[in-house]
Amino acid sequence: MVSDILRVAQAIQRAERILIITGAGLSADSGLPTYRGLGGLYNGLTAEGLPIEAALSGPMLQRNPALCWKYLAQLGEACLGAQPNAGHFAIAELQRLKPECWVLTQNIDGYHRQAGSPAQRLIEIHGELAPLFCQSCGAADAQLAEHLSRPLPPRCARCGGVLRPPVVLFEEMLPEDAIGRLYDQVRQGFEVVMAVGTTASFPYIVEPLAEARRNGGFTVEVNPQHTDVSRWVDARLLARASDVLPELLGHISGH
Repeated sequence: MVSDILRVAQAIQRAERILIITGAGLSADSGLPTYRGLGGLYNGLTAEGLPIEAALSGPMLQRNPALCWKYLAQLGEACLGAQPNAGHFAIAELQRLKPECWVLTQNIDGYHRQAGSPAQRLIEIHGELAPLFCQSCGAADAQLAEHLSRPLPPRCARCGGVLRPPVVLFEEMLPEDAIGRLYDQVRQGFEVVMAVGTTASFPYIVEPLAEARRNGGFTVEVNPQHTDVSRWVDARLLARASDVLPELLGHISGH
């Protein structure tokens, strides 16, 4: 493990363009539930007998906003009740040391921004939980915490319409601007691509790793569990992100 950490640190040290892809496993170290995997909140069915993908879907928000918001509120309370961990702060520090280090995250908790990752090099591919906005009149509403203590779904103070977060629900399209930013950067090439705490099953996660491999880049996985990309990345760090990322940073000069 130590030699693997040194190998990854040396690759990062040499590189200019770096992409760090983060998933629920990173925020799990802050105490947030992961969708799937060990101890996942959503293994099995909801209390209503639905798969979580149906409850947290765009069509459900339209058809039965109270039911969809029941589970959005669970996510919201978890995110508001926790904070960025040492892994988020290590990534933000690496971005400070490396001006061409980008972060692509599946997480909606906003912890990368809270930890100091610059917005211009942060792609939140699934959106974020706040601020809410009205589906009827478009008015913004920053009072997520207050709404979670009131009857759901939250309503717009201006027109009474149902509020929603700017997050990608199941069966909804990924935001075009975020996808565009990602593929613009992937086309420019990355010398190191590191997947942290993600099960890595989506094309927009696998493709940047595969592209780096094809072009002679160095690929890394940080995950205590086996995933779809484990067998072909250049280095695997079988550990929790909040433990291994600060250690990795400690081997990079300038820090």
